[in-house]
Amino acid sequence: MTAVRNSLRPGRRAALLAGIALTGFLAGCADGATGGRTPTGTAPVAPAAPPPPVFYVDPYSAAAEQVTRWERTRGGDAATLRGISTRPTARWLVDGTTPVTDQVAEYLAGAALAGQTPILVTHNLPQRDCGRRGGGGAGTAGAYRTWIRELAGAVRGRPVTVILEPGAVPDAVDRCVTDVDERLTLLRDAVTVLRSTGSARVYLDAGHPGWVRDDTKLAAALTRAGIADADGFALNVANFVGTRENLRYGHRISDALGGTTTFVIDTSRNGNGPYPEPTVAGAPSWCNPPGRALGEEPTTETGLDRVDALLWVKYPGESDGSCRPGEPEIGVWWPEYALGLAERAGRHAGR
Repeated sequence: MTAVRNSLRPGRRAALLAGIALTGFLAGCADGATGGRTPTGTAPVAPAAPPPPVFYVDPYSAAAEQVTRWERTRGGDAATLRGISTRPTARWLVDGTTPVTDQVAEYLAGAALAGQTPILVTHNLPQRDCGRRGGGGAGTAGAYRTWIRELAGAVRGRPVTVILEPGAVPDAVDRCVTDVDERLTLLRDAVTVLRSTGSARVYLDAGHPGWVRDDTKLAAALTRAGIADADGFALNVANFVGTRENLRYGHRISDALGGTTTFVIDTSRNGNGPYPEPTVAGAPSWCNPPGRALGEEPTTETGLDRVDALLWVKYPGESDGSCRPGEPEIGVWWPEYALGLAERAGRHAGR
């Protein structure tokens, strides 16, 4: 599930941070005109209810930059690819050469200037993916605690939606990690730290319907990982299972947790559902399966019981790994695969 995302180009970070400062200054001036009080002679006006969050569309995403390149020579394909570049997607955060505080500051600055809410994915637990897909993650529990606190410090009260550690809880249920207790304790700590920002909505990842079949065991692991203090759980991250099946699965998990816990579903690539066979061309069918399509649009207006949002968590067009000859490494932008997802969008069965 590891994803490698392009950071902003050199020089953009300073411009974005300057824009944030200017925005705050202008807002302060507007408040200062009346000292934060209702002007004399006017009746107080009740504050309007906040609108549903509008998720951030990154203007510098891989798809947006590909559209710019193709506009000159492949106009029709560029228009099709806008089905990805104009939709809100998530930013994956992993440990790397760029400190997480810098990664988050850049991204949140752009989102603030756009007046939109960014979606972040943390993917840095020790023994991430249990060694599958290249493994990785923080070297120690202490390193992860430090990393998650640096991330929370960069948020500093700004609104974000966080998908916490895809695969981490299902892997704990599968017991493929060396220390299950440590894994669940680290997740609980991460929930507490991120929620302490006062502005982060946090969803613990719960896998997908084809992973953990025992709802009771999964609910117990989510409880130990801090689901009671989170905003809910996430399903289908980086997978292809259809929305209807995820909805049924999510209701079962929610029921096992008491019946009120809400969830989000990754619909980025589930338009045609999963590949019908376990393998394709000698490789697992979860990895870059052919014939897939973009799923439902990201939205908080789902009309679905206990579903807070449909999100594009996995970036459509980023490779799942070099599972077959000629396929890019994990997380690398693959424009032709992205184009296929966009071309087939709208021809799927939907929910």
